[in-house]
Amino acid sequence: MTDAPKPESAEPAHDPEVLELAQKVFDLARHGDTDTLAAYVTAGVPVNLTNDKGDSLLMLAAYHGHPETVRALLAHGADPNRTNDRGQSPIAGAVFKGEEEVVRVLVEAGADPRAGTPSAVETARMFEKRHLLDLFGER
Repeated sequence: MTDAPKPESAEPAHDPEVLELAQKVFDLARHGDTDTLAAYVTAGVPVNLTNDKGDSLLMLAAYHGHPETVRALLAHGADPNRTNDRGQSPIAGAVFKGEEEVVRVLVEAGADPRAGTPSAVETARMFEKRHLLDLFGER
């Protein structure tokens, strides 16, 4: 008999194996492993799963500049306007990081550039990204 870690409770979210799987899925989003991440979502991982900071899989893929992963998550029903615990949206994160292809994918999917704090519009103004302001209809 092994001394495996005991879950803090009977809730699945406290099971070490579930936590390990969740960490793996967040890493897939961060690193843009589109096919593997899509397979997990197809198999039942919630597409709007969030980490302890409220960052969704879409937020992580957008922030780290993976347009194909962003497209795949959106195709599986990810919410393009879901903000994290700090009120940041995926599109604002992509603007901040200069991930313009991701910004365009999110706009095409209906992401609101005015959502969140700071919004993508505010972020584009801050960094003087006039072409993105044009994309957002803000000039």
